[in-house]
Amino acid sequence: MAQAKIEVIEALRRTAKKLDAGTQYMWGHMGSCNCGNLAQEVTKRTKAEIHAYAMQGHGDWNEQLNDYCETSVMPIDLIIFELLTSGFSLEDLQNLEKLSDKKILMRLPVENRYLRHNVRADVVVYLTEWANMLEEQLLESIKLPNFLQEKVLEYA
Repeated sequence: MAQAKIEVIEALRRTAKKLDAGTQYMWGHMGSCNCGNLAQEVTKRTKAEIHAYAMQGHGDWNEQLNDYCETSVMPIDLIIFELLTSGFSLEDLQNLEKLSDKKILMRLPVENRYLRHNVRADVVVYLTEWANMLEEQLLESIKLPNFLQEKVLEYA
């Protein structure tokens, strides 16, 4: 699962917001699909650049993720490397392309769990819930000092 850190959460929320606002979305286009839109946010590359890099390899995002090699000089591997080093995993990206992470889907109301991987609105729902889940994990990991107890001990 993606790292519960602010940069990851913000990238997911920005991607969802842009998709919801009408940014180009085409599931069959490597730079404008589910992973392509997230890659635009993380790498700051254009959809055309991402698509051109992907076309130098073979297959869709899932196939290219399966073929990923961190020592490769294939341009799509450089994009994938940036996504991985920013806090996502290969499994996250594969799940994003198909909207299939069970942990995310189980958080949705039963009637909304059957998302279509190539429908913009469903991608927005998935990204938003993923960001919510990671934000909750991040907040749970933050331990604040108990200042009230420290004051009591100070006066004791």
